[in-house]
Parts: sequence; C-alpha cells; structure tokens
Amino acid sequence: MAEILTPRPAATVLTLRDSSNGYEILMLRRNSRSDFAGGMHVFPGGGVDESDVDAERLVLGLSDEAASRRLGLANGGLAYYVACLRELFEEAGLLIVAHESGAQVNFTSPHDVTRMAAHRRSVNAGELDFLSMLRDEGLVLDLRGLEYVAHWITPIGLPRRFDTRFFIALAPEGQIATHDAGETVANLWVRPRDALGAHERGEFEMMGPTIRNLEAIGDFPSAREVLNYARSLESIPCVAPRIVRRDGEVVILMAGDEGYEATET
Repeated sequence: MAEILTPRPAATVLTLRDSSNGYEILMLRRNSRSDFAGGMHVFPGGGVDESDVDAERLVLGLSDEAASRRLGLANGGLAYYVACLRELFEEAGLLIVAHESGAQVNFTSPHDVTRMAAHRRSVNAGELDFLSMLRDEGLVLDLRGLEYVAHWITPIGLPRRFDTRFFIALAPEGQIATHDAGETVANLWVRPRDALGAHERGEFEMMGPTIRNLEAIGDFPSAREVLNYARSLESIPCVAPRIVRRDGEVVILMAGDEGYEATET
C-alpha cells in the first residue's frame, strides 16, 4: 500500500469588495508551470508556516484560544488566521493591519506604496521575515474583520494534500491588488456568478473547493452580507472528498454519495 500523505495545514482567504454591480472577489491565476494547480484561478492562500504560530503578540482582535475554539482545535488555531493574511500580502500585495493602538492603516501615499512593495519583494525572496516587517513598521495584523467560512481536506491519492481553512475578509480600502509575477501571473476582481459562468464555458479553470465556495456565497447582494453570513455559521463541517476508480475512470465522491463510506480514509 502506498504511503498516505498527511495533509499540510493551510489557509485561504476570499477577499471581497463592493462594486456598482454587486460585490466582487479577488482571484489569482497560478503560473501554468506550477507543480500545484498550474493555470488555475484560485484565492490567495498557502501553507501555514512555523512562524505563523509565533504571532500572537502581533495580532489584534483574536486570541489563540478563541481562534482554536472557532476552528474546532485544541490549540494552534490562530496560526491559520495569520497565515491567510500573510499569504494575502505575499501573493496579492494587500495588507490588513492596524497600528498597535488599534487604529486602522491603509498604505495610500506614494512613499507608503513604494516602501511596502519593497517589503513584499523582500519577504517573497526570503530576505525579510513577515513578522519582523510588522514589528519594524509598528503594525499588527487586524483580525477583527476576518471570518472563518469553510474547511476542506485534499483527497488521499494526490501528490500534495492540504487541510485548508477558508476565511472571508473585506479588501483594505485604498490598496491595489497585484499578483506576484512568480507563483501567480494574473489577478482580477470578478463577481462570483461571473466566475462560475466562465468556468462552465471552459474559460476559467478552477478546482472543486474554489467552485463550491463561490457557489456558497454567489447570491449575496454585498460583501458585508457575505461577511455576516460567515459570522453567523455556528458549525462548519469538514469537507473531505474521496477518489475512487469506476470503470477505468477517476471519480470524486462527496459525503453522502454512494460508495463514499467504503473508500479509504
């Protein structure tokens, strides 16, 4: 029997903004040469790093105890919240932070934009630690508007597996999202229903969890309503698809599908 890979903890953030014709969500297109989800349109996100676990003194609005309780963990839940905002900065250049006093921060002056862009390049190059950057700038991650909305685990049998928590956040005002021109090669703001329609027409490649999360929030009238929806969820089930072969074809089963319980876990 082949070794069953342990899923790596990961966090993804659905970043929203209102527009004149309904709210939009930020999506990135991954580099086609990537060994994971190449060419796919995705939300900003990635694996939880060891450094994310040590960030409790650099956050505002949530303790590890409260975060872990929300995620159904004994401890370590705060690292997922930290990871999704770190990844949002690394992959899209958006930074949801506050001053240590609690006052919100938006980097809109040319000097601020240039400085933070340089910080982002250094962080992505491994020359600057993300948490060190926050300390040097006198900033803390602002978790007051970040809401947990979904939990997916990659099926057994794939070469890379993730145990991913999905979050909702409102885009920081005044900041402009940009892809990193490395892991991601394009960025766009798109209405969820438009993204789903483009996918159905074969114009917009997406993975199953991305599609299902867009479907779950696609009919809300505003970004704030999506945030309120996530906040109202009392319990969030773990979605763990399973892969089987039927008549020589690969089939993905969801909980409740015939044969799901009989597959390997």
